[in-house]
Amino acid sequence: MTTLRPKYITFDCYGTLTNFQMGPLARQVFADRVPAERMDGFVQDFAAYRLDEILGDWKPYAEVLRRAVERSCKRHGIAFREADGRVFYEAVPGWGPHPDVPEPLARVAREFPLVILSNAANEQIHHNVALLRAPFHAVYTAEMAGAYKPRFRAFEYMFDQLGCDPKDILHVSSSYRYDLMSAHDLRIGHRAHVARGHEPVAPHYGAHEIADIGGLPGLLGL
Repeated sequence: MTTLRPKYITFDCYGTLTNFQMGPLARQVFADRVPAERMDGFVQDFAAYRLDEILGDWKPYAEVLRRAVERSCKRHGIAFREADGRVFYEAVPGWGPHPDVPEPLARVAREFPLVILSNAANEQIHHNVALLRAPFHAVYTAEMAGAYKPRFRAFEYMFDQLGCDPKDILHVSSSYRYDLMSAHDLRIGHRAHVARGHEPVAPHYGAHEIADIGGLPGLLGL
């Protein structure tokens, strides 16, 4: 295996490092409105609408969630309550890491500067980062960039802030749609896909496959 020696290792946070629990929370919040046989479809639609909501101009993450919930409810013909979106937004800062994250992440941090680029609100992200228990060189959000991933503008903001060329980076994510397709198109030097089963694998985009963050030190020769 080729040993990678990037200048920076950049990460998606929610889903990749943080155990992002939108689906389980949706099942809980809508248990009284969505029949059990339709719940899988509702959760899938909620995820799809969250992606659709971030593809245009930047808007606050609270509004992204409110609109995604409202559209999901409309599609399924159930009542939407204004408080629903807020429930999801307020839950995010309390979500901690996947069990495989803290130890290998801290090990990698001793050798490489770690960076987060997250589709997050400024007021939320540092709560989640603190729970990762590893030092980060920098943490950037969609709010700072004025754009959400997968838009190139979010990544370009990170390049500018780091003052580096895309080829100097290893970008790590569990999502092709949000991260790794854009990382490929922007010619980020190396990509690593954390195979958490969130979406289909897309081999064309040339990412190193790892089962979890425990596989990252091996890519780096640690």
